[in-house]
Amino acid sequence: MGDGLRTLHIVTTDESIVAQCRAASAVLDGWEVCVRDDYRSLLSEPPAPGDVILIDKFLRGGNVYETCSALVGKTRSRIFVVCEFDNKAAESIARFCGATGVLRSPISASQLRVLLDESGGPRPNTPEQRRGTEEDEISLPEALLVEIATGKEDKNLVQALVDPETSLFNYGFLNYKLDEEFKRAQRFRQPLSCVMLGFEGQADGACLRELSSIFLCTSRDTDVLGRFDENSFLFLLPNTGPDGARIMADRVREMATERGLKDLVGDPMDISVGISWCPQQSINRKEDLYTRAREAFVAARNAGGGVVTC
Repeated sequence: MGDGLRTLHIVTTDESIVAQCRAASAVLDGWEVCVRDDYRSLLSEPPAPGDVILIDKFLRGGNVYETCSALVGKTRSRIFVVCEFDNKAAESIARFCGATGVLRSPISASQLRVLLDESGGPRPNTPEQRRGTEEDEISLPEALLVEIATGKEDKNLVQALVDPETSLFNYGFLNYKLDEEFKRAQRFRQPLSCVMLGFEGQADGACLRELSSIFLCTSRDTDVLGRFDENSFLFLLPNTGPDGARIMADRVREMATERGLKDLVGDPMDISVGISWCPQQSINRKEDLYTRAREAFVAARNAGGGVVTC
């Protein structure tokens, strides 16, 4: 910020995290601390390339991993997630979202020194610097791609992203993917459908797994399939308009009937489906896309089942 110092930008509302960082950085030469309660100021006033950004995992008013995703590529500073000391999944998820790594709390001067020493080297290019190059593709972080290609992916990462009963993505990852797919659709001006699907009552594990297999049979590799709550699911269908989404929804309902799926009390599983899509004039945010799908789903459920398109 001034006097030739590099800056630790801490995005948090937790005073204990701030105090730990101030105490740890006080014994390090050439660093000062800047506290921010919102990441958006880092977009309007980007940090210097040599600065480092720390984001509190328990950031109030926002999701830390969405925050990482929003900052990656918009700033040339390294990004670290401040997490609990014993959180085994945090580093894998942080890297998945584009962060450099994690800083574990309680924060010590020695731990911070190692992190700052290792955060040197070339900074990632911003989208403007990448434009027109092969690097301008949307992709997973390189380290994660290497792990996936070599079969060494972190099991903690998989467990953190997947619903154990259905093996579909869980609610937390769905929220992340909704943000990512909505931005992708806007950037490339492609359609994106959001499908909420569910049934009344409860179902046992075998029935849920059978239902999940139907979802997989009727979907493409590029579709994002996840469990929203106990008896509802959320699908994101890239490059798909409402007609394509309805074809999938109708096929799911038909296959569930053909296989005789029943709930815990033995009643036939009558599936309700709500569909929204963009681009539409009334849908300007990812929240709008989800809300319209939810409203259509509730309307279908109140009508006793079927498919409703917003």
